Amino acid sequence: MAVYHEPLCRICRAQQKKLFLKGDKCFTKSCPLEKGRGIPGQKQIVLHMNKPTDYKMHLNEKQKVKAMYSVLERQFRRYFDIAIRQKEIPTGDKLLELLERRLDNVVYRMGFAPNRRAARQLVSHGHILVNKKKVNIPSLILRKGDVVEVKESSRKMPIIQQSLEERNSFPNWLEVNKDGFVGSIKEIPHIPDLALDINPTLIVELYSK
Repeated sequence: MAVYHEPLCRICRAQQKKLFLKGDKCFTKSCPLEKGRGIPGQKQIVLHMNKPTDYKMHLNEKQKVKAMYSVLERQFRRYFDIAIRQKEIPTGDKLLELLERRLDNVVYRMGFAPNRRAARQLVSHGHILVNKKKVNIPSLILRKGDVVEVKESSRKMPIIQQSLEERNSFPNWLEVNKDGFVGSIKEIPHIPDLALDINPTLIVELYSK
């Protein structure tokens, strides 16, 4: 299974934007961006630098989304190909919808893990059930009505309990019972309502060139 091996904080520094890849740490003063750390490999910012090119803006948006969801290029392109073939909603929104419906992302959104990387590990190690069946495929795309829960023997894991205790709200397309360690897909996520701070149009334009 392909994963990112570079330090997560380095990704945020490269984007100069918090992507919340490390959960709670991103809200503390230990976050490199809070310390004013610059772009990796760039010792100083030249004030008279030229304005970033359109290509760089488009590429940065794609790289940001890939990092957020821990998806590498081959799989990301496959999601884009699926999105572009459908005609119901804008391609960019469909792309983000597919990423949001990934099992590892849903586990994170439901509060069973503090970040997507931890959620991916929980799924891979067999701690998560989908519709009462053990699933160890983080990239599984869930559908409306699917039920996700933590396996009973795994519910005392500190990472799961602490994550749930600290989570006070959930996306409106999910229904979560914290006490029961279970949640369900109430509806397909409507991307414009989620305020993801992502411009999917830039990604579509990049792949359309």
